[in-house]
Amino acid sequence: MPAERLPMRKIREVLRLKYACGVSDRVISRSVGIGRTAIAEYVRRAAVIGITWPIPEELDDTALERKLFAPAGYNPPRSKPLPDWGHVHAELRRRSVTLALLWEEYRGHHPDGYGYSRFCELYVEWRHGITATMRQTHAAGEKLFVDFAGDTMPVFDGLTAEVRAAKIFVAVMGASNYTFAQARFSEALPDWIGAHVDALTFLGGVPKALVCDNLKAGVTVVSRYEPGVNRTYQDLAAHYGTTIMPARPRKPRDKAKVEAAVLIVQRWILARLRNRRFFSLAKLNVAIRILVDQLQRPPDAQARCQPPRVLRHHRSSGPDAAAGRGLSVRRMASCPCGAGLPCRSSGTLLLGAIPHDPPGCRGRATEATIEVFHRGTRIASHARSGVKRRHTTIPEHMLSAHRRYAFWTPARLLAAAEKVGSSTIALCEAIMRTKPHPEQGFRSCLGILRLEKTYGTQRLEAACRRGISIGSASYRSIASILKTGLDKSFLPDTTPDADPIQHGNIRGRGYYH
Repeated sequence: MPAERLPMRKIREVLRLKYACGVSDRVISRSVGIGRTAIAEYVRRAAVIGITWPIPEELDDTALERKLFAPAGYNPPRSKPLPDWGHVHAELRRRSVTLALLWEEYRGHHPDGYGYSRFCELYVEWRHGITATMRQTHAAGEKLFVDFAGDTMPVFDGLTAEVRAAKIFVAVMGASNYTFAQARFSEALPDWIGAHVDALTFLGGVPKALVCDNLKAGVTVVSRYEPGVNRTYQDLAAHYGTTIMPARPRKPRDKAKVEAAVLIVQRWILARLRNRRFFSLAKLNVAIRILVDQLQRPPDAQARCQPPRVLRHHRSSGPDAAAGRGLSVRRMASCPCGAGLPCRSSGTLLLGAIPHDPPGCRGRATEATIEVFHRGTRIASHARSGVKRRHTTIPEHMLSAHRRYAFWTPARLLAAAEKVGSSTIALCEAIMRTKPHPEQGFRSCLGILRLEKTYGTQRLEAACRRGISIGSASYRSIASILKTGLDKSFLPDTTPDADPIQHGNIRGRGYYH
């Protein structure tokens, strides 16, 4: 495999030292850190195209690289067939599918194709340029992200020597990253509800929303726009005055906070307990609680090398605690589920923000600014944020899709619904009135408005008119009406009256009058 090409900054420095300073290749090699053979090659290429020093100002890094390294004559096509990277990327999302398996299938169709190592390198290069992630900003006390960790901890029965795998429940606040962890014997509804109650007791407050995965204990109907929440789980939200907001199906970035917290818990807590034997769930939870406290407040000796965790405890007593509502005096102590089992006690760099970066861009930070360069050309620059451990984002630097999603408001939704019709506006208003959290109403209304792309404006307006008439204001109802064609009876009659049929055997309506 050929070596990676040097940055144009170093190549410019080689030409400057060679022609402006007149030093030898040996001295240039020591100064720049490049082999003498490579230096001689760069000087030879520059001499061929007639470039010495100073380099003309109109030649930026991209133009200079094109002149120095462009091959002469016609570039033949690749001798080896490229895989369909879109298909490879989609297949990797399926369970148990690996790059090694996909490479074997690729070589089965193309025996003269790339080797496994080059196949992996090309896929990584392709993947880096397909998506850009949106930085999420979490208001203090707004959301608590919850999930179960993938790893488990064994608990031994001292009498029967039976080993049970304990599940690890993890909850983390969005603004402060304040983390809670607890072991449970299952992911069933009693343990799911009990872990939530213990987490809220540990936090000493109630967030405005609980963001969970689409597990069966919490979500009964998996839907992007209007998920169905388990009745007992909904009762817990009503008891504590909060709301449930399941993440979208197959969208782990919606709960990226708890995904990162799960990784920290597995490495910081479970890895430290791997060689200990626990004979009861209570003893395991005591050990977990000790390490959770250490995670929030590390020793002073570790403060300098672990700055992100130093402020966990202080931030938990600051923005999240100040914005969150106080915990209900009456704890939710049981959940009426199944057999009635009791539920015991329930684009950023450094300190600034940059736009989403194309592959290969580099950032540079000074005391006052943050700058982003792509192939030697500055593509963004703005003042450095003075807020520690927080990011700032310029809306103009966001992807258009991210910007539209981040700035959805009730007024914008109603303006979009107004383009469809009055019934659509009325239905969206009814949905947002009935939802306890505005974002729940946003997702339902966005799903309804998106149906226009499939069924058209007239049919969507007719379906909304029928939904209002039968008192069914939800995304699932409107989608069902359109799918079954029940909206067609509410469409305006635009066909002209046909002329009556004239025939001797047909009497017509005038015969009876």
